[in-house]
This record gives sequence, structure tokens and C-alpha cells, in this order.
Amino acid sequence: MTLLARFQNSRNALGFMFMLPAALLLLLFLTYPLGLGTYLGFTDAKVGRGGEWIGLENYEFLWGDAVTRLALFNTLFYTAVASVFKFMLGLWLALLLNKNIRFKTFFRAVILLPYIVPTALSAIAFWWIYDSQFSIISWALVKMGLIDTYIDFLGTPWNARIAVIIANVWRGVPFVAITLLAGLQTISPSYYEASAIDGATPWQQFRHVTMPLLTPIIAVVMTFSVLFTFTDFQLIYVITRGGPLNATHLMATLSFQRAISGGALGEGAAIAIAMVPFLLACVMFSFFGLQRRAWQQGGSDK
Repeated sequence: MTLLARFQNSRNALGFMFMLPAALLLLLFLTYPLGLGTYLGFTDAKVGRGGEWIGLENYEFLWGDAVTRLALFNTLFYTAVASVFKFMLGLWLALLLNKNIRFKTFFRAVILLPYIVPTALSAIAFWWIYDSQFSIISWALVKMGLIDTYIDFLGTPWNARIAVIIANVWRGVPFVAITLLAGLQTISPSYYEASAIDGATPWQQFRHVTMPLLTPIIAVVMTFSVLFTFTDFQLIYVITRGGPLNATHLMATLSFQRAISGGALGEGAAIAIAMVPFLLACVMFSFFGLQRRAWQQGGSDK
């Protein structure tokens, strides 16, 4: 048998060949930029000139930088609050759409609209909704006599934080809802029938049947949701550009501002690399959580 024939009959070799194009793309567009960014974080590189190795100076500066600490707080607050609301609303919509209601297929299609609309367009729409002079929300509240003057949604720090969180929740809920709905449809109705025979109430069925069987799906979807939220850039950049007074700057937007707008590539790269430990912690939390899937394997937790 020739070498070519052996290669064609080898499952491992064929598998390697099929994976090679994807591996090359990941190496080119993921590994190389990550490695370059890590290196730049230890240099004083500026736009237009190469940098010299300065070790941990960028990170030491960022540790004492009030704006960076504020951006970290904003990122954690933004991610935590938005993720909780996306999960709660997404689960509620998934449970609702999993019932036998009229026009169920239509509603399942409509709920995807916020997710498929380009992020920049969604952000521009919310920027108009929150406008201090032409806000439709303020206009409606004034017409109803509930307020006397228009609300400055993006002009004060906490108003702006809440405003961008609402925009992120609106955009992210469909992803969570549709994914959890797919998970709900994999649960056999026989579990609910058996629990109903045993006298379980709807709440007990949800707590002891739905949630345990849905937990692996929740772990996966919320991991992606947290990662997408933590690294959000477009929504913030279009609506507020980090203002007012850096109140909505996230790590991603601050990294862009320092590296591209400010020209400090090394400093911007250091901010971006500082996000990696938080992202790894999220992934590892989900990974170890997914190990407890005894219901799929028919055994007990080990």
C-alpha cells in the first residue's frame, strides 16, 4: 500500500486535514492578534512608531488610573445587571413560547428581530429614543402629564448607565430566549406527565423538572451572553462614546480610545489584555459547571 493510500485510509490523518483550514484561520485571525496585543501591552508603542519593552509599566499605570478603574467598575456592573435581566426575560419568553398559544410561530420569528438588526442601527435608534430634545419617551410622558420637562437620559452618569443597559438587554434577550426555547423542546413531556400524576404543582414542575434539565443549556447560553456583554463595544460607542464623564466607558471602549484615538497602542493593548482573566474566569466557571451533567449520562455526580 502506497503512502498516499495509507493517508487516505487513516481517519486521524483525514481528520487533521479537514481541521487544518479552520486551524489556519484561527491562527491567523485569533492567535496572532492575541499574541501581538500581549506583546504590545509590555511596550510603549505609539501609532506610527514601534515601541520599546517597558515591562509592567503600562499595567502599573493602569492600576493607579482612576478612569481605568471606573471602566472596570462600569464593565462589571454593565455585564452583571444586563446578564441577569437577559436571563430572566429570556427564560420567561422561552417558557411562554413553549406553550400552545395562537400564532406561536409568528411570535417566535418576531422575537428574533432585535437580534438580527445590525448593532449600529439598533444603537442609533436608541440614541434617538434617548435624545435630550427629541426623545419619544420624554414626549409621551410629558403628553400624559407625568413629567414637566424632558429627561436627560444620556446627560447624567447613572441615567446613561441604565440607558445603555436597557439597550443591551433589548438586543440580547432574543438570543437567550430562542436558545432556551430550543432546550425546553428537548425535554420529554413524559417527565411532566409523571410529575403531574405524583401531584406536583406547576411551580414544582418548573423547579424540579425544567430547571435541572435545562441547566446545561443555561450554562452555555449565559456563558456566551456574559462574554458578548463584557466585550460590548458597538452599542456603547455609538450611543455614548463612553460619556458622560466616562460613566459608560467599558474596558473595550476605553482600550479603543487610548490605542486608536489617543495613539497609545501599548496602553490600549494592556487594557484589552487585562480583560482576558475575567473572560477566562467566566469560561472556566461554565466549564466546571457543565461537568455536572449526570442526567445526560444516567449516573450520579462524580
